[in-house]
Amino acid sequence: MTEDAPVRLLLADDHPVVRAGLRAVLETEPDLVVVAEAATAEDAVTRAAAGDVDVVLMDLQFGKGMGGAAATALITARPAAPRVLIITTFDSDADVLPAIEAGATGYLLKDAPPEDLASAVRAAATGGTTLAPTVADRLMNRLRAPRTALTPRETEVVTLVAAGLSNQAIGARLHLTEGTVKSHLARVYAKLGVDSRTAAVATATDLGLIRR
Repeated sequence: MTEDAPVRLLLADDHPVVRAGLRAVLETEPDLVVVAEAATAEDAVTRAAAGDVDVVLMDLQFGKGMGGAAATALITARPAAPRVLIITTFDSDADVLPAIEAGATGYLLKDAPPEDLASAVRAAATGGTTLAPTVADRLMNRLRAPRTALTPRETEVVTLVAAGLSNQAIGARLHLTEGTVKSHLARVYAKLGVDSRTAAVATATDLGLIRR
């Protein structure tokens, strides 16, 4: 991308209507051009490596197969990689943190105004960061209160508790012993200041640590 060249975009989302909507909004901007679309995270990784993309607009959930955070990590790990801007409906810690850690430059929600989306794309193209207000607030709260931050494994465990799984079933799902699951839950209880599975789920949900 040169100073006068348009920003070249790859739209990665498994819903054709969403991709069409993003294309319609972004291509009204004279300095933005959509050069490709991908319906799966795997296709996005492959297409992003072609060398003609400046910014990837990446969803987080693609149904079966690879997720957006994993795809982001693969894309950004390559030399001269395009920037990745997350565009999703999810703003929980369980979604935000893996995406940021994977190398995403920015994180917007799909209800963002069109002008905010275009500005975020331009910022991403130059290495700038744009975060949805709720995401920025969540990250700041996490920094202010690290005691309540759950590890990725603890987040997985409490998410499965919220889904109604027993400790034994959680262990089978995550390839852990039942004792290890209980240890993770004990740490979750201590961090959240609760003493039951129900309270852990309610508090984790209220704090945005797991997806609603």
